[in-house]
Amino acid sequence: MAKSFSQRVLNWFDDYGRKNLPWQLNATPYSVWVSEIMLQQTQVATVIPYFERFMERYPSVEKLAQAELDEVLALWTGLGYYARARNLHKTAQVVSAHFGGEFPKTVSELETLPGIGRSTAGAILSLSLDKKATILDGNVKRVIARHAGVQQWTGIKKVHDDLWQIAEQHTPNERCQAYNQAMMDLGALLCTRTKPQCLICPIASDCHARLSGRPEQFPGKKPKSNKPIKSCAFAIKRNQNNEVFLVRRPNSGIWGGLWCFEQFESKNELEANLAGLGDIDTIWASFRHTFSHYHLDITPVLITLKHSDRVAETQGEWLSLADAKTRGLAAPVLKLLNRLEAEIESL
Repeated sequence: MAKSFSQRVLNWFDDYGRKNLPWQLNATPYSVWVSEIMLQQTQVATVIPYFERFMERYPSVEKLAQAELDEVLALWTGLGYYARARNLHKTAQVVSAHFGGEFPKTVSELETLPGIGRSTAGAILSLSLDKKATILDGNVKRVIARHAGVQQWTGIKKVHDDLWQIAEQHTPNERCQAYNQAMMDLGALLCTRTKPQCLICPIASDCHARLSGRPEQFPGKKPKSNKPIKSCAFAIKRNQNNEVFLVRRPNSGIWGGLWCFEQFESKNELEANLAGLGDIDTIWASFRHTFSHYHLDITPVLITLKHSDRVAETQGEWLSLADAKTRGLAAPVLKLLNRLEAEIESL
């Protein structure tokens, strides 16, 4: 009798699955939650050092709840998608205040918390407590879609709902922790977006995508759309003490809650707004920062104030370069601060 889908996956996991990732060691709902949020849209290799630093600073949900948002965002700098960090902080406060510091034990309750969806809730319960719960992250979605021969883009609601139904049917009653980790590992290690390794895949024998001879074409790709290009100018204001002026952005929107240079729609607008404050030292070459839905071309403009008085303090803060880099920063801002620091040191 042929082995079930889940049994083949589990057998493969026992021999080849990942078992020593930092969040797998002494796994708790808290540590799994942190890792799952970090792993959204981000590769494992990138996440590991961030996760380790984060857990060292905030070893419990109570410690995270007590932290200042600025500290959390500073540790997150470079990971992108900063709404994840804001939701982490907010959820920690909710869990600490309303759940006695213990994460809820059901998918439906977990889904009420900021930033936790159905798949993340399932991962928290299964990977930390070995409770039966289904997951459908990007890697698992690809494995399920290829095996079932789904040719459409998985972002279509009906296709997405169908994949959830298939995923639930495959989820075993026992060893759910190992099974869900195995499914993520299959997607990350074998059933990759390009060049899937079908010859050594444990579920290849009845995989529709493999049998078609063109597995990379499953599932269908998201319809292409050209990202719009926007532009802006950053005012890198510094005083005679080599302090820089940063403003904190609103909590909602792009770079929400992060510290940035003053931003203007164009170099001309920047010059008009800052006329009389100081002299433009130099204009660095523009560079592109890409978000999920548009490109942003940034022109950095360095301005040294004529006087050392701290103008416009109510709008932001003057910070030494060292202090500035302890704040939660947008990635382009950190890049520019490092460049400015290197230029100052070379003088």
